[in-house]
Amino acid sequence: MGALKVAKQAFITGASRGIGQAIVKRLQAEGLEVIAPSREELDLSSLAAVRCYLDAHSGLKPDILINNAGENIINPIQKITMNDWERMFTINLSSAFLLLQTFAPRMAEKGWGRIINVSSCYGLVSRAGRAAYSASKAGLLGLTRTVAIEFGPHNVLVNAICPGFVETDLTRKNNTEDQLKVLCEQTALKRLASPAEIAEFVGFLASDQNTFITGQSLTIDGGFTIQ
Repeated sequence: MGALKVAKQAFITGASRGIGQAIVKRLQAEGLEVIAPSREELDLSSLAAVRCYLDAHSGLKPDILINNAGENIINPIQKITMNDWERMFTINLSSAFLLLQTFAPRMAEKGWGRIINVSSCYGLVSRAGRAAYSASKAGLLGLTRTVAIEFGPHNVLVNAICPGFVETDLTRKNNTEDQLKVLCEQTALKRLASPAEIAEFVGFLASDQNTFITGQSLTIDGGFTIQ
């Protein structure tokens, strides 16, 4: 396809399974070198650990950054502990910020970069029990817009995607079979997405074929949020 001729190296978080794993396969199929640190190598639940990783890898200058990792601890408002709230914000938003803060200027120096933040349809709408998750994923959308403005003059394009319900272990962990049937009925396409479908769109946004899309929150939800 030749879609990723300019970029040579991609850095992605949360790549051990699901959407992240599919994105790795998609990028590797284009011949990219993909750096996908494990949880043991890069603990996104600790900002000190993220800073330590970045200090230890100060020579890293990826062309593409994909902030894919996320955590969703479900609880109603009155039962959310501050530990869970802070953990989700650290993993879903603050760690992504530190990676952006480090890698975006390095992309700007080269005059080319692509950043994709994986948010969620729950960054746009919500559901009971998702207060911390929705708030952190919505924050990621705001961060995306600001970074796109600041680094646009350097040809660094920054976008967020908002997947709906995808056939992953996490989706099945957080929903019963009956709930999944209801969710499928609430989408226009009447089904879950496959991780490969999400990865295909990420592959385009990360490529040199994307020349003018930046600062956007792009929903990939089979029509869930239009109803």
